[in-house]
Amino acid sequence: MNCLEFHRQKLGDPRRLSAEAQTHAQGCADCLAFARSVDDAEAQLEQGLATPVPEGLADRVLLRVHASGRPAWRAWALAAGVVIGVALTFVLLQTTPSGEYARLAIEHVVDEPESFRMLYNTEPAVIGEAMRSVGATLKEPIGRVRYVRLCPLEQGGTGWHIVFETPEGLVTLILVPGKHPGSMQVASASGWSALIRPIPHGYYAVVTASSKATSRVDRDIRQRIDMGA
Repeated sequence: MNCLEFHRQKLGDPRRLSAEAQTHAQGCADCLAFARSVDDAEAQLEQGLATPVPEGLADRVLLRVHASGRPAWRAWALAAGVVIGVALTFVLLQTTPSGEYARLAIEHVVDEPESFRMLYNTEPAVIGEAMRSVGATLKEPIGRVRYVRLCPLEQGGTGWHIVFETPEGLVTLILVPGKHPGSMQVASASGWSALIRPIPHGYYAVVTASSKATSRVDRDIRQRIDMGA
């Protein structure tokens, strides 16, 4: 079993891993850390489900819906949805529909674990090509670049997947030409934090292991890379 297969199995059923997956995690520090981050996220979800909601909330919703003349089955569905929504609010705030591009950036990083383990395509000419694809110019080094690859993206199209070293650890920068998410987005999932920032000729994504690191790296990127106009 390789790391990608392990990640997919862990995300598919966090509480039940095959013997092969368990053996892999025992010998792979990165996958063991990933498994623990998924377990932490599961624990947060359980905590959210256990959060008490205000007494009588569902009854009050039903009374309001009844007064509006909606069918009974719709009233019950709405009441149940409100109760569940209150319980899960703090979890859902981490990845909202408006953070769809940020969530997909995390998924892309999770699905490509080899990007943290190998040196690949790090020639200056390749890095320059990646920057030019979004109309950007590197003003000063962002860190030692370890991995550069043009990847198909989950939302369609392609993007440049770049991994480089920083004082915050290894950072993933994804440059996506021609797509415009509209506004800045953030998301956190599976032990990763992502930030999406629109630029004139597309957008870029920063993915790190914490929201603080993501914010600091994003600031450095804006200082060291001219994203064009």
